[in-house]
Amino acid sequence: MAVASSCSQFCAAIALACVCALAGCGPPAPEQSAGEDAITRTNCGTEVAVDSPPERVYAAYQPAIEIAHALGISDRLVGTAFLDAEVLPEYADAQAETDYVPSLPSREGLLQTEPDFVLSGFNGFFAEDSADRSVGTRASLRDLGVQSWILSPLCPSEDGLTDRAIDPASVKVDSVYQDLRDLGALFGAEDDAERVIRDMRERIAAVEDKVDGAERPSVAIVSPGDDGGYRVAGGVDFGTRIIEHAGGTNAFADLTEERNLDIGVEELIERDPDVILTSSCCDAGMTEEDARSDVREIESDPALAGVTAVAEGDVHPFLFANRSAGVRAAHSIELVASRIHPDLVER
Repeated sequence: MAVASSCSQFCAAIALACVCALAGCGPPAPEQSAGEDAITRTNCGTEVAVDSPPERVYAAYQPAIEIAHALGISDRLVGTAFLDAEVLPEYADAQAETDYVPSLPSREGLLQTEPDFVLSGFNGFFAEDSADRSVGTRASLRDLGVQSWILSPLCPSEDGLTDRAIDPASVKVDSVYQDLRDLGALFGAEDDAERVIRDMRERIAAVEDKVDGAERPSVAIVSPGDDGGYRVAGGVDFGTRIIEHAGGTNAFADLTEERNLDIGVEELIERDPDVILTSSCCDAGMTEEDARSDVREIESDPALAGVTAVAEGDVHPFLFANRSAGVRAAHSIELVASRIHPDLVER
């Protein structure tokens, strides 16, 4: 690792942090410099350098957990947290052998697992003003010898910021491919990374070939709210790219202030999507079948009776995990294509 990679070095850093917290002294000792042979990659503007492949990895959120399994580093996971749904079947056995907690850890809880690398599927884990539980900025972890990574389609413009600082240009499947290549290099898993990329490319290209030239229906990813309103996925959400690759358009693509936007029922009626997908979440055991309650809630709203998707029976169960940026993108594109082009793409 670039910095204190061994357990003893790490524990020394933690001990120093604890002593400082009690004694009110200065910050932990500065990180050690990476060696000349270090492998270095840049992620979301942060340099990540390792002298050897990380051996103690903590993965937070579904996309990070699944990408770790895809890269073949399941045996290096010292902890995993916050799955939105069941992992993909090909990772189920590996995940069953991994320590898992349903809630994000505190900073102290994270550090107790003695990670040398933290992989996060969303930026809130490192954000200073996060709606999720934060473990501190990436810089603060690096000071303790812990390197980190955020899936690139969720890159904030600066360390410590949230979804509000996402660069729309990074929200694309190619960013996932780059993450796989970079992480493959850092973890010494280049062959696995290229295998996963090749599989994703082939599957997505196959879908695009099938829907090429077809009419592109408007699709809305919708969650019922508690106040009678709805939450939808905006243009900077990765779900927009999934819909586009599947041969549709996001009915709310022009709303780019945030990934998730709360709207009134009147706006959903006005946009009149051809297809509605739910965005059901969040439990490690959640399946598409569990999302049918959201379908029923949308279909039973009398205000939406005239919306094309409701009137024509095109409201479908869909999981939040399927709109997240990660290695399940090919799976999600195949699934959405089968919903909006059932005559062209079989499920």
